[in-house]
Amino acid sequence: MMNIAVAIFAYLIDRKFGEFKFMTHPVEIFGELIEFFEEKFYKDSILRGAFLVVFMLLITGMSSFAIQTYFDLLPWIINLVVTSFIASMFIAHNMLKESVQNILVAEDKKTAISMLVSRDTQQMNESDIYKASIETYAENLSDGVVAPIFYLLLFGLVGIVIYKTVNTLDSMVGYRNERYEKYGKISAKLDDLLNYIPSRITAVLIMLSSSQTRKKYGVFGFYKDGKKHESPNAGHPITAMALVLGVKLGGDTYYFGELKHKPFFGEGQEDITKEDLQNGLQVLV
Repeated sequence: MMNIAVAIFAYLIDRKFGEFKFMTHPVEIFGELIEFFEEKFYKDSILRGAFLVVFMLLITGMSSFAIQTYFDLLPWIINLVVTSFIASMFIAHNMLKESVQNILVAEDKKTAISMLVSRDTQQMNESDIYKASIETYAENLSDGVVAPIFYLLLFGLVGIVIYKTVNTLDSMVGYRNERYEKYGKISAKLDDLLNYIPSRITAVLIMLSSSQTRKKYGVFGFYKDGKKHESPNAGHPITAMALVLGVKLGGDTYYFGELKHKPFFGEGQEDITKEDLQNGLQVLV
């Protein structure tokens, strides 16, 4: 019951206050530890990348376990408040929504969207920008909101900290390039594993948000297109969002100057409008 209460209060704290500017965010500390290990021990090998994962999980896992053990000795109401406060820092709904909403009002939309995606932005038209924004919002509803809460419910503070550790590892070293192809492989695979269930829960929740979509496609109607994505997880919430909005997401996209052929997700118009993004931001609010 404590985990449920903490999850509810942590989510509400994030929705109300978002990032706490007066203190260093724990994920920043995770990033500094990852950079420290890379500077001292980097080697182009899967084994060295595995050592990085073990190093990070030992530090963050043991630290969060010690903190939670101490909090459990406090009166339950104090335990609830302080644990919820800390857990809220690992939920990113407020920040995610504000970041994507900024695309709607930004004068230079190409620069604004470049802060959120890795694809080339200079060749984008407005439809491409709104499409990328919706895809980012849908995918990060899983990574930044549903998955952290899922592991908080299952394993308490330790669960959400471990999840965000793996998620940070993947965001920093989980790339398929010359430097990180081997070194970041374990981080990327572990992130895929931890997101497997939450990504599908996110897609189901998105489908359930629209009775019309649910009646037309069924609760699991996202799976047919979602499984086409190169990621084992990202395609499902993206497809669900596309079906709810009645648009096609995905399609060919430029990355680092090269055109990458990608499948479409969903059914409907390919020209994505400002209204589509506004409607997308109202899903799972």
